[in-house]
Amino acid sequence: MQTPQHTVAAQKRALVAGSVGNFIEWYEFAVYGFLATIIAQNFFHLEGEAEITALILTYASFAIAFFFRPLGAIVFGRMGDKIGRKPTLLFVLIMMTLATTALGLVPAYASIGIAAPLIVTGLRILQGLFAGGEYGGAVSLMTEFAPRGKRGFFGAWQSFTVALGLLAGAGIVALLSVLLSPEDMLAWGWRIPFFLALPLGGVALWLRFHMEETPSFIQQKKNQQAQPVRVKADITATLKTILIGVSRVMVWSAAGYTYLVIMPTYLQSSLHTGFNQALLIAVISNIGFAATIIPAGILSDRIGRRAVMVSAAILLFILALPLLHILQDSASTLLTKAVVVFIAGGLVGLLAGPGPAMLSEMFPTHVRYTGLGLAYSLSNAIFSGCAGLIITGLIKQTGNLDIPAWYVMVTAVVSIFALLSLNKNDHLRTLDEEQPADFRGK
Repeated sequence: MQTPQHTVAAQKRALVAGSVGNFIEWYEFAVYGFLATIIAQNFFHLEGEAEITALILTYASFAIAFFFRPLGAIVFGRMGDKIGRKPTLLFVLIMMTLATTALGLVPAYASIGIAAPLIVTGLRILQGLFAGGEYGGAVSLMTEFAPRGKRGFFGAWQSFTVALGLLAGAGIVALLSVLLSPEDMLAWGWRIPFFLALPLGGVALWLRFHMEETPSFIQQKKNQQAQPVRVKADITATLKTILIGVSRVMVWSAAGYTYLVIMPTYLQSSLHTGFNQALLIAVISNIGFAATIIPAGILSDRIGRRAVMVSAAILLFILALPLLHILQDSASTLLTKAVVVFIAGGLVGLLAGPGPAMLSEMFPTHVRYTGLGLAYSLSNAIFSGCAGLIITGLIKQTGNLDIPAWYVMVTAVVSIFALLSLNKNDHLRTLDEEQPADFRGK
């Protein structure tokens, strides 16, 4: 039997090991999002086409990776639920790191023609596949090691490292844009952030080798030997619960990518904001996001996930248009815009803090890796990965610059009603205490 000291040490290792892979994953996605205009020029600016068409093609490549995340969640989720969290998380980390590094090696369109965007898109597909296996395992690892009454806090660290990854991506791109000329940035500087994934992945791999398998997984394997799961009923219940999960995190996905990743490109292409100023605004929005995640996770351990997440979704619905109109106002100062995006990012953080624990509590241990990973990745595929494509395409089609706000508002309405169906006391039980009410279909 583990000593209390050993248990605490294992919990800390689980937090670090679970967090570090998420950091690398979201660092890369942030880099791609913040470099979208440069990547568009290098790989998707086809002869005779307008610049916005190149941008749309860039976001199409961005979106297709998200649509492979659900497949990764299924493949690696089942692996993680059968053979364990640790070996699966080690494998997806190695592959995700290699795919990200390879992006920095792809020759530009001017060098190899149509092969360039095809290779970039292929690597994005691989990234999406392996990233789809990351989230469910990381959240399962963290929440299954969490002490009772602290799942919100432990799960919030997953989202917090997402914020750190986004900030690191924005920070690296902003730093390079200051140190390098626009010509050098376009020619070769954009490759540097992708190369940095290799040493980061090496550190993350070392940390994950030293983590342990979760007590919940070990116990459920023993339980399965004594009482096999009814597969048909299990699959039906899992699918129903996944759809509920998608509805609950829809606004988190949509608002997160709208405010934290897509905004710099929107500011440049639609509002004609300078590249450096747009990146600075993006950094500030991500600081707001990071600032509220841990407090929101802790608060959800005290008053419940439902109260925190419903409040955040309502605020996003109410404030989406007013905040965007301030950004659009030519009289708004940089300080005013900074405050606006800080608030927007902070509201997303109120969802991201309790979100991982909420998803984890929806599924029993034997399908948790698969279930929560698939719910999250499906939501991200539809409402995050397509955010840039939908927003840019609708603006091009309609000329309406309010599209980003309407996108957030529509998803908020759905999520508010879905979140209201949460059991307000789920945060009080242990993960293995009983089958979750959502999973039982009640």
